[in-house]
Amino acid sequence: MSAPAPSPLAIVDAEPLPRQEEVLTPAALAFVAELHRRFTPRRDELLARRAERRTEIARTSTLDFLPETAAIRADDSWKVAPAPAALNDRRVEITGPTDRKMTINALNSGAKVWLADFEDASAPTWENVILGQLNMTDAYERRIDFTDERTGKSYALKDAGELATVVMRPRGWHLNERHLTDADGAPVPGALVDFGLYFFHNAQRLIDLGKGPYFYLPKTESHLEARLWNEIFVFAQDYVGVPQGTVRATVLIETITAAYEMEEILYELRDHASGLNAGRWDYLFSIVKNFRDGGQKFVLPDRNLVTMTAPFMRAYTELLVRTCHKRGAHAIGGMAAFIPSRKDAEVNKVAFEKVRADKDREAGDGFDGSWVAHPDLVPIALESFDKVLGDRPNQKDRLREDVSVAAGDLIAIDSLDAKPTYDGLVNAVQVGIRYIEAWLRGLGAVAIFNLMEDAATAEISRSQIWQWINAGVVFADGTPATADLAREVAAAELAAIRAEIGEEAFAAGKWQQAHDLLLQVSLDADYADFLTLPAYEQLR
Repeated sequence: MSAPAPSPLAIVDAEPLPRQEEVLTPAALAFVAELHRRFTPRRDELLARRAERRTEIARTSTLDFLPETAAIRADDSWKVAPAPAALNDRRVEITGPTDRKMTINALNSGAKVWLADFEDASAPTWENVILGQLNMTDAYERRIDFTDERTGKSYALKDAGELATVVMRPRGWHLNERHLTDADGAPVPGALVDFGLYFFHNAQRLIDLGKGPYFYLPKTESHLEARLWNEIFVFAQDYVGVPQGTVRATVLIETITAAYEMEEILYELRDHASGLNAGRWDYLFSIVKNFRDGGQKFVLPDRNLVTMTAPFMRAYTELLVRTCHKRGAHAIGGMAAFIPSRKDAEVNKVAFEKVRADKDREAGDGFDGSWVAHPDLVPIALESFDKVLGDRPNQKDRLREDVSVAAGDLIAIDSLDAKPTYDGLVNAVQVGIRYIEAWLRGLGAVAIFNLMEDAATAEISRSQIWQWINAGVVFADGTPATADLAREVAAAELAAIRAEIGEEAFAAGKWQQAHDLLLQVSLDADYADFLTLPAYEQLR
């Protein structure tokens, strides 16, 4: 292992945590500092490039496949590296934050993979960032257990052969970690903190367990951002002395710009690529963000009416399967977010049928696996994929050569018959306030109305409010979507929450703060790129 002497990183404005010295060792901080020194300048350039591209989309109201990378798309000879054994069968993946209870439950869930989430399902408090790292290492060392103080129930890991393979998701490029700064006082990107600490402590440990350091890469907007990650992987593997190609990365295609660069993204990461994932809420959020001033034809209806069977979403998912299998990569489907009710069997029955239909569709379309948010959904998703895969680990041999997607198909938003509704506005406000309040208390994965919601939910909710108001949407009853209407709905929701939970619980929460922040990011003339940026300033 090389031993550079970068500027030391300072821990600022952070209360000491139990055992944090096991995570923030001098050697680990030196590695993160070196990542920061080498790669943050390029990160900054790529964030600036995002803004330039968004300006161009505002001017043209269109997107297309890149002419300058046509040769990569046309070259049928290249493939991504073969999947390691631990990532060859991914038929069901469970997602969730890295708190101690979730770590045990996810590893024990029966899913093939756990997406250990330091991103949208985890509010980035210093405690979550550092103790999440500690929980991962404790799990690999089999020194993790948990007793619920409320119920007295104890949790412990099953035998090693029954545990899910971990694929860790660091924060997106846009988020900084304010508690770690360099000698000039500049914060380190959260992505480099999360990746760096995890990789430094666990790369060799995972290899010894027969697995490896596997990652989900969020919020990617271009193949150039994938190239930066590839450069980081190459450097990191040399630095800690593990073989090149040990890292595997699955990229979330959750931005509209990335959907036009799927092959190029795989190409840039080809020695480290494992697959691509098709999500929904962040993808819709990205469409609104990029085409927010494109007029009526880009106005999305209520988020819950935009299913994966919508023509433009179907084009996106089928192109993803086609692209992945053409290049030997896994295609991973979207989230089943339902949280089973312990009280209402009828609600569960209806929801389980919807989940089953969704997973049947994904397996039938050629996906190699899919996501669930709750352990009770693992058997349902497994059944759907087992029916199609049988004993095969995946269906990458199903090339979907019947798929042909034109550039315009991906942004044919006006192909939907559904329209925005007043009830959709109310739901966006309700979910937005309830999620943001929990996030400000340090919770990133929140059960709301029987669905497990994360930051992407709040992003699409506030984006729809902003878009409907600014596009001059008029609901079916003649009511226009206005800022005053949004304020009226938000005030009513705040009062309803106060009545629902009682004065004491209301005062103990962050409800007014959440209400104000939702209205800020929904009504400001200048659309905030990410809700989590102003929210992070209020996170303590």
